[in-house]
Amino acid sequence: MTSSRILFVCDAGPGVGGGHVMRCLTLAEALAARGAVCGFVRTPEAADILARYAPDMPLVEPDAAADLLVLDSYRMTPATEAAWRGRTGRLAVIDDLARPHDCDLVLDPSFGRLARDYAAPVVLAGPSYALVRPAFAARRETALARRGAPVVRGLVSLGLTDVGGITGRAVQALAETGLALDVVVGAGAPSLSVLEPLAASGRIALHIDSSDMAGLIEQADIGVGAGGSSVWERACLGLPTVTLILADNQREMAMALDAAGTTLALDARWPDLEGRLAAAVERLSWQAGLREGLSARSAALCDGGGARRVAEALAGLLQT
Repeated sequence: MTSSRILFVCDAGPGVGGGHVMRCLTLAEALAARGAVCGFVRTPEAADILARYAPDMPLVEPDAAADLLVLDSYRMTPATEAAWRGRTGRLAVIDDLARPHDCDLVLDPSFGRLARDYAAPVVLAGPSYALVRPAFAARRETALARRGAPVVRGLVSLGLTDVGGITGRAVQALAETGLALDVVVGAGAPSLSVLEPLAASGRIALHIDSSDMAGLIEQADIGVGAGGSSVWERACLGLPTVTLILADNQREMAMALDAAGTTLALDARWPDLEGRLAAAVERLSWQAGLREGLSARSAALCDGGGARRVAEALAGLLQT
């Protein structure tokens, strides 16, 4: 793979969030460790996220030359994928909706996903391929060792873009629980007007554009998180979590994970979300057996080595 040029095209923005960019960045770093030269096709939304988390990552125009393109976008169709593929000859797609594709490799780390769900020549399916940064795998042993401790600290992390101000709603719902709360948002989060006064008064610890999510998850006793790709960061470290469904595409997997006993799932659009969330967090706080089960079953799904496995598969694709 040495000197192979790999470009990423991914969605981002207020209605989409930053998860596509962040998981592509994780894969890009794993590929770079194998000698590949990586870059992202320039869009204003992706550029904003990369400027905050990977300022040295090259941004290129759509017609830049590449040996392999990686697409991570719900807007792509087989026809648009065929057009991208025609420029390079090799195309990989990241998906979690089991849609049809015109590509050489599909990566779908969704819980319950199987290779037969796609018709691509190479399919990487299931949480063992989840794109989790090395920092999470590095903290896995110590994080799992401290699970089962009394609940003192909670973590609220509902996405960089804070869709619809959901973070502020969640924090206000938990205001009377007595938990020490670490709250993570992006610099443009709508909830900052609610969260900054709470942080100033010492009621929460506010983390803006945090670069140490692995550390925050390790130190938390329970969490409230979104139903996107960050599910696997929390699973890797065995954090007992209430997962909020923030978009239709998150529903199927979050409810399946709930049914499998790996998280408690709530849809943010359900009536009385605040009351439901406070009740779920109270259950986690007081039921040690529930926390233990959620932690063990979620940690068994994802060991943090997915990015390395995907990078190896892409290296094989480039050799064909």
